[in-house]
Amino acid sequence: MECEAAPTLRIAGLAMDSVVDGPGLRLAVFTQGCPRQCPGCHNPESHDPAGGYEISISKIIEKVKKNPLLAGITLTGGEPMERAAACLSLVRALPAGLTVWLYSGYTYEEIRESGDADRIGLMESCDVLVDGRFDAVQRSLELRYRGSGNQRVIDMKKTRANGGLVTLWEAAEW
Repeated sequence: MECEAAPTLRIAGLAMDSVVDGPGLRLAVFTQGCPRQCPGCHNPESHDPAGGYEISISKIIEKVKKNPLLAGITLTGGEPMERAAACLSLVRALPAGLTVWLYSGYTYEEIRESGDADRIGLMESCDVLVDGRFDAVQRSLELRYRGSGNQRVIDMKKTRANGGLVTLWEAAEW
């Protein structure tokens, strides 16, 4: 009788205590592989789909569970949509109460229209989607949680509640 291998994810790396990839303390998962290869990308080492290394989803979950201060995880890249099935498995295995942010060079509309069940499922399983290619011409260090002005920070819970009408995320007021 064969034992099924634990699902794995090819990643460029992990940031165990990110404060720049969404609100609060986050575990950032940098997926490996990106066909978009936007000029000026701050993670060019993550472009090669054969680069990085494989890590089991259970190993990532162990790391999440060891840090009670985490507000959530962030899936970034590379391009998480190139690893949508594995990323979706990771999201589904997370402990309750953590938020999930997803950065993608694809827009909400492109993902929706792709017809790819894993990509759509991943997007629908997230709390926030930061969408759109990085555009070096629109780059700004003044933007919150995004690198260029063309990118959107989409509140996926509100978007789902609004019947798919894209609703932008707003930071909580203190």
